[in-house]
Amino acid sequence: MTASAAVAAGYTLAAGPVRADVITTDTNGLNAGDAKVKVADGEMPAYFARPASASNPPVILVAMEIFGLHEYIKDVTRRLAKLGAFAVAPDYYFRKGVDLTKITDIQQLLPLVNAKPDAELLSDLDSTVAWAKSQGGDTSRLGIIGFCRGGRTVWEYAAHSPELKAGVAFYGPPVDPPNPVWPKSPNQLAPEMKAPVLGLYGEADTGIPVASVEALKEALAANKKTAEFKIYPGAPHGFHADYRASYRKEAAEDAWNRMQAWFKKYNVLS
Repeated sequence: MTASAAVAAGYTLAAGPVRADVITTDTNGLNAGDAKVKVADGEMPAYFARPASASNPPVILVAMEIFGLHEYIKDVTRRLAKLGAFAVAPDYYFRKGVDLTKITDIQQLLPLVNAKPDAELLSDLDSTVAWAKSQGGDTSRLGIIGFCRGGRTVWEYAAHSPELKAGVAFYGPPVDPPNPVWPKSPNQLAPEMKAPVLGLYGEADTGIPVASVEALKEALAANKKTAEFKIYPGAPHGFHADYRASYRKEAAEDAWNRMQAWFKKYNVLS
């Protein structure tokens, strides 16, 4: 995706203006903070939140957008903890050595995140699961949620991990641009899906045509994989991102409720 196409598709930079009524979730009743996750070549930063009183809570990975581990993703992590989960958002772009949340030019940002190999990404997520387990998380009830590029990550991880119980992808692109370090798009991985995924998309997303979502839906059905889709009329890309102008309250709240129901259905949340 070119920088101009990214902007047109709603990839507003996280470093840009923030909506005045952004959602803020407190840490009352939670243990939350920064952590280091051991990965193959060092230590990966992560942000976690979990109920202070729960022993062996279910684990939900939070796959971020392309903008780094910024406050919106941390807040989503706390929201999931309020639902009873041990939620962890790994900063899997850390090897670039720059703070992605501070980059104000998408032309600088995209080459950094597009260079992330899928093999390394999936390994980082596996390492995050292992860390959560070592901290008392119940990885037999493992879920993943992701937004934008993180929504793509949900589909990729659902095809990778036999441990995963369910995933929820918010506007994750079903088709990738050509990239040698991304061997297969989500739609190409349809035969390999190992966990049920809920796909949440906006009808007015100029970067993800509804036709591409329908094609993914058909590919999953043809391979007898469990998935559900909701396409929100008039909703743009980033409709859940309450910190920027793309936010659509009604769609965001409905999607959050569907996410909870999906995770309860597959025994990630109780």
